[in-house]
Amino acid sequence: MRVALLTEGVRPRSPRGAGGWCDRLVDGLREHDFAWYVLAGTAGTARTDGTAGAADGAGAADDTAGARPAVHELALWGRRPAGRAPGALRGRQYAAAYDRLVRSLLRPGERSGFGPGLYRLAELARADGALPAFLVSDRARRVLERAWRSPGADTSAGQPLVCDVLVAADLLEQCLRPLSAPWYGTAPGGLGAADLCHVVGGGPAALPALVAKQLHGVPFVVTEHGLHLREQYLGYREAPYRWPVRALLLAFFRALTEETYRQAAILTPGSAHDQQWQRRCGADPARTRVVYEGTPAVDRPAAGPEPVAPTLVWAGALEPGRDPELALHAFARVRAELPAARLVLHGEEAVPGYRAHCAAVAERLGVADAVEFAGRPRSAAEAWADGTVVVFSALSQRRPRLLADAMLSGRAVVSTDVGVAREAVGPTGLLVPPRDPQALAGACLALLRDGERRARLGLAGRLRAQERFAVEPVTGSFREIYLELVSQWPAFPAAAPDAGAGPRPRPFARPAEYWITDRRRTAPTEAAPAAAAAVTAEPVTGADADSNGTDRSDRSDRSDDGGTADRADGAAAVVALSRGRLPAAGEAPDRSGSFAEAV
Repeated sequence: MRVALLTEGVRPRSPRGAGGWCDRLVDGLREHDFAWYVLAGTAGTARTDGTAGAADGAGAADDTAGARPAVHELALWGRRPAGRAPGALRGRQYAAAYDRLVRSLLRPGERSGFGPGLYRLAELARADGALPAFLVSDRARRVLERAWRSPGADTSAGQPLVCDVLVAADLLEQCLRPLSAPWYGTAPGGLGAADLCHVVGGGPAALPALVAKQLHGVPFVVTEHGLHLREQYLGYREAPYRWPVRALLLAFFRALTEETYRQAAILTPGSAHDQQWQRRCGADPARTRVVYEGTPAVDRPAAGPEPVAPTLVWAGALEPGRDPELALHAFARVRAELPAARLVLHGEEAVPGYRAHCAAVAERLGVADAVEFAGRPRSAAEAWADGTVVVFSALSQRRPRLLADAMLSGRAVVSTDVGVAREAVGPTGLLVPPRDPQALAGACLALLRDGERRARLGLAGRLRAQERFAVEPVTGSFREIYLELVSQWPAFPAAAPDAGAGPRPRPFARPAEYWITDRRRTAPTEAAPAAAAAVTAEPVTGADADSNGTDRSDRSDRSDDGGTADRADGAAAVVALSRGRLPAAGEAPDRSGSFAEAV
């Protein structure tokens, strides 16, 4: 089937050839035809020749893998696309749709207008391509200012100034830019020609999927490894904008997330922790399935022998959120009990001056001579090999990837009980409350003094990580999700049936067994038990069969009951195969027996 991968921020292939999550998904599902639609950070050239890997500097490693999926890029930030402004009549239509969208962000009682306003803008943009020019026009700014300053608007973050209107209008234009992307339609390369869309990351990357569903009825899946809305809330705390602008943009991302969760066919969060957040944002639990983020590190061998001196290893960005100070205070208590103990901290400085601050804390605690700031390691495997016990002291753990990598090393893990830590580590490690140096020190001492327990927990953690975070279960899960969606979704739902042409065609109206059976190589087997009655059906004629005997009749002849007659034909054909013969041209298929009986 044809799958459109929608991502944001970076190109799908790493320039260093490492390959990301999307690459592993495409490589694991080679039976499907993928195409990438990337909202790039800066202007780029759209490529549709299927050679994205070579263009991004990673094609040398994939020469034997065949052509890479086609890549279509749209610059999300920076200078807006060129285009003329709409005329007077069309300008009023744009203004009405934009006014409805903005009011849904500013008035709590009009939040239901976000979706209709969004889709109306997309419809107008597809008609004339003047949306980017309108969004930066004076007319759009006046619409935004009038709605923002009207009675009833939410101004709890402060009254907007003229500069706020200008900045917010520019940011909204960039957020809404995917609505005018040249990706819509049923021509080759258009999202309307895809069987389904797969949104990776959420946020603005979901806008093309929402429009494709609205225009063409294409279902879409949303995969989030770390929730986009949560990252926006964290990022806008330090954004260089006044609070009214931050509040308006966060309202936009909140409304976009709610609309995405409402319209998505299936949501696949990367952890049960993210699943709880999605439910709070309105996600339907019946359409949510946890699919862990697979990593190729499961094939990596375990770390070698432990260091001679008892060593605690800590890894992460040097920032307050990772709380290396907690590790330092806990290590001071550990060293009071084990004078030979050492602490190695791997990671780069994420906040200016924070490394010097941590060094001053170590000096004040009297353990500076036993603490090593090792910087960024060449690989995570080398970092874990430096320690006897791995320590995580973060105040929040939003993604399980780093925890899983440490568990794959075979080292025992001690972590604060925050975020996904309990879900990832489970009973294979020790969990302690956050900001509790005494509890963290006690857990580290218990493992440093008990080598047999360290080895047992390290092996159990490695096996748990291999089971949960292998790549094969991830690709297998999405293979099932894709087939389930397409089998339940009408084929080409946007195409209205012609008069007298019958019902709309539906995919997978025949059972899967009918299509995968190779009639040329199937050996005769014993006859299956006969059924009590036979069902009358149309014969399989030579005009309706290909060289393999597979019925090629047009799918538009299928009935609305989901292809009952076709399923009966498929079962009858399999029963005939089990008896060593096929129905001849003009002969009614043998209805006795079923597929289960034939097997």
